Amino acid sequence: MENVIEIRHLRKSFGTNEILKDIDFNVRKGEVVCIIGASGSGKSTLLRCINLLEKPSGGEIIYNGENILDDKHDIFAYRTKLGMVFQQFNLFNNHDVLSNCMVGQIKVLKRSKEQAKEVAMKYLTVVGMDQYINAKPKQLSGGQKQRVAIARALSMEPDVLLFDEPTSALDPEMVGEVLAVMKELAQSGLTMLVVTHEMGFASEVADRVVFMDKGVIAEEGSPEQIFNHPTQERTKEFLKRVLR
Repeated sequence: MENVIEIRHLRKSFGTNEILKDIDFNVRKGEVVCIIGASGSGKSTLLRCINLLEKPSGGEIIYNGENILDDKHDIFAYRTKLGMVFQQFNLFNNHDVLSNCMVGQIKVLKRSKEQAKEVAMKYLTVVGMDQYINAKPKQLSGGQKQRVAIARALSMEPDVLLFDEPTSALDPEMVGEVLAVMKELAQSGLTMLVVTHEMGFASEVADRVVFMDKGVIAEEGSPEQIFNHPTQERTKEFLKRVLR
């Protein structure tokens, strides 16, 4: 499988505080990679560096064979290839559901209204929100908002979908509906990079699990290997805490 994104020697500091230290890893086409680790381990910062919401302090991000951190790269064009689903949904509150999924397509991808609507409807149907196209975000539950946010990201038809703890702001009874949608997307062959604290989801859906600790990748492997046969003490300690 070809690599969609390769991360080489990636570093990120805020002042003197080094959050990411020499990170190397890749995401292959059609792969689901789950990043796990304690709060403050650098998981979300890594995601935000990959889609350049944060500027890395050093290293390379290779996309389609080129380092997008070179000055000559069109960061805006690169960003359209990465869908992002945030913890707090980040929907446009003054737009209805359908418009939320159309506006980026029209403004950024320059699609016609008809085309944007067709694509939006397709993905709202995928996430089970096609009945709610006229609703405003404030009329929706947290789980529904997150499903709309996923449809909005999918409507841009990105190469990779990044999820930053997509269920952590949800009430427990809504977590299942969002994870079910994500599971379906994973089975459809979508390339996904997911920062999550849902260990059941990671063990069931991921092709590969990456465990981060204190700004480094401490261990990575198949779900079977990471959850059942971790080799690093740090990984064992973390899993003992979260799985008990």
